[in-house]
Amino acid sequence: MNASSFPQTKEEMLSLRRSCAIARNVLQAVAKKAAPGVALSELDALARRMLSEAEAVSAFEGYEHFPGVLCCSVNSLAVHGVPSAQKLQEGDIVGFDFGAVVNGWYSDTAVTVPVGRIAPEVGKLLDVAKEALRLGIAQAKAGNRVGDISYAIQQYVEKEGFQIIRDLAGHGVGRTLHESPQVPNFGELGSGPKLVEGMVLAIEPILSRSSQKVRRSADGFGYETDDGSLAAHFEHTVFVTRGEPEILTG
Repeated sequence: MNASSFPQTKEEMLSLRRSCAIARNVLQAVAKKAAPGVALSELDALARRMLSEAEAVSAFEGYEHFPGVLCCSVNSLAVHGVPSAQKLQEGDIVGFDFGAVVNGWYSDTAVTVPVGRIAPEVGKLLDVAKEALRLGIAQAKAGNRVGDISYAIQQYVEKEGFQIIRDLAGHGVGRTLHESPQVPNFGELGSGPKLVEGMVLAIEPILSRSSQKVRRSADGFGYETDDGSLAAHFEHTVFVTRGEPEILTG
């Protein structure tokens, strides 16, 4: 994992903010289009068009040979799903993960959405994952430690009866997609590296109904829960300050 890179100038901060705004806009547009009968490849094409119109480039395409600009992870696929010809079906849940690059500055954001009507217990999984992200972000303040983020996420998720997928984690983000520090979704209060003003983090709870582990999917890109249980993933790029954290992709 690369060393952390903080934006140092007004121009660098503007580039980071623009990268994050583009990622947010694309993710919102894609999420609105997720419906029964829509192919994942159609959603990737939409994201690709929006990237081009914004004069930005993909953070994901080509990364470890990934073939798309948008990760599309359906049901038990936790992360890194390939945007294939697969069509969404009523009752699915689908996680979208997306990042842009502007003048060398990366963004990274994710959301999991229902496709049509879903069962109440599946809706709870999504609600818990989203709230876990909010609670984790609240701890991303200068002077705290990475473990404070990890602890807040883990305690809430497990209290609600779900499992943290322990093989996957958040990370720093900046001049490259994955930078230090790693931000696990489980841990102890007061542990890990200290958070400092100006640090940029991708905080991303990834949880499932019953599994803590994932395995590689058949295509070699995705990670699916090892017991086939449903998974949910939410993520924001966050700027650490002395006060309240700033959600750059919010």
